[in-house]
Amino acid sequence: MRTHHPDPHVVIAGAGPVGLWLAAELRLGGVRVTVLEARPEPSPHSRALTVHPRTLEVLAFRGAVEPFLAEGLRIPDGHYGALDERLDFSVLDTPYPFTLALPQARTEALLEERARAAGAAVRRGHRLTGLAEHASGVRVDAASPEGAYTIEAAYVVGCDGTRSTVRAAADIAFPGTDATVWGWLGDVVLDRPFARPVLSVATPRGGLMCVRLPDGAHRFVGHTPEGQRPDWPGEFTFEELRATVLRIAGDDFGMRDPRWLSRFGNATRQAAAYRKGRVLLAGDAAHMHFPAGGVGLNVGVQDATNLGWKLAAVLRGAAPDALLDTYHAERHPVGAELLTSTRAQTALMAAYSAEGRALREVLGAAVVTVPAFSRRLAEGLSGLGVAYDTAYTEAYEIRDGGPGTGGGGHPLTGRRAPNLRLGPDVRLFDLLRAGRPVLLDFAGQADGPSADVIVHQGPPVGDRADWEGVGSALIRPDGHVGWAREAAARPGRTREAA
Repeated sequence: MRTHHPDPHVVIAGAGPVGLWLAAELRLGGVRVTVLEARPEPSPHSRALTVHPRTLEVLAFRGAVEPFLAEGLRIPDGHYGALDERLDFSVLDTPYPFTLALPQARTEALLEERARAAGAAVRRGHRLTGLAEHASGVRVDAASPEGAYTIEAAYVVGCDGTRSTVRAAADIAFPGTDATVWGWLGDVVLDRPFARPVLSVATPRGGLMCVRLPDGAHRFVGHTPEGQRPDWPGEFTFEELRATVLRIAGDDFGMRDPRWLSRFGNATRQAAAYRKGRVLLAGDAAHMHFPAGGVGLNVGVQDATNLGWKLAAVLRGAAPDALLDTYHAERHPVGAELLTSTRAQTALMAAYSAEGRALREVLGAAVVTVPAFSRRLAEGLSGLGVAYDTAYTEAYEIRDGGPGTGGGGHPLTGRRAPNLRLGPDVRLFDLLRAGRPVLLDFAGQADGPSADVIVHQGPPVGDRADWEGVGSALIRPDGHVGWAREAAARPGRTREAA
């Protein structure tokens, strides 16, 4: 059942990268948005540093990637479990075959600028304190420097981190495991910096990685055998950082002027439900894990990209409320895979025994000698390998041959769509900027698109073997293929039946 909300309003708790990107996505869909952020000012510290290829694609098909590329440091490879052997990202099928080193503080600033420019209300120093769902919406209780107040919203989205107030208020379970391994990080200035873009050292005394930040400072991230304990090791100090780096790498590289020091654990949890009625969760509010591979921020932004268009379509009356259930169906498995991957990487990082180091040696050799293995790991880290099992084309009532005969069985269905060249000056990502579904009608065979859909007619110019023979395809606003149909198939028949 579809319901039109005359004044759709969504409250987002949390003005981190996930909440800010979701706010911009909802504004693109015509939804009124209020973002509540407890911090009065943005944090100067940057826990996240890495922007992966799929996130760059997401930014690109909204026309927002250029500032990130201009400021970030491009690194042509990535790591799995801090193995010495790096994963080659240049082989990935993407316009952005690299990771981008950009401090989270700068990422947040760019995303907040976009959200505010789109018309989102971002209230800093305002904290969500509770919520109560009722028949027509959600009452949100908030606290501000001026006092307590309430907001009426159609939906509430918790993007408020691992200690999510929204998740607790909605009584959504967050099962998982507590920390057993502790890592550390330190942002410092080096008088004797190393020449390589990334320094990686693994010894029985511990492991560390160091990367140059865009402003010339350096970030050390590491772990030691002493960090394998269930209790909190205490605050991380500059003296401990210097001594630990010297012990592992044999040099402290003339480090000085610490900007930020922090410890983090491998507590791993996932929300039992990403949706409960009119309450939804995204990012760290939905999943927490050891920051292996630098994927957390990226998965959160991709959560928001999946949710944003669906929530906007429901509030515009263009899709039934049931479309929101597909958010959990699609993104919860992605979060579960994220937790599995980070747990596996944590085990590799903490493999200090002779047997553990032998395992690292075997896997490192496979990364170098088995290209398919290396590429599979790279696709997982980069987010490019995500594909959804279901198409959910009912939301827009578009058929590619009549009711019940959509191209859901086509091998492209559910996969991310590449930036197809559709004409001399037109690419698919350009058409996705409006945040609407895009119907690619290569053979003049698609039926009855709604006004909510952008239609492109004419054959593609680019040469892609995996798209050869496709007559029409619906590209969802999040860049995944909703359905595809072979040009040779007769109306009313799926690819398998043709």
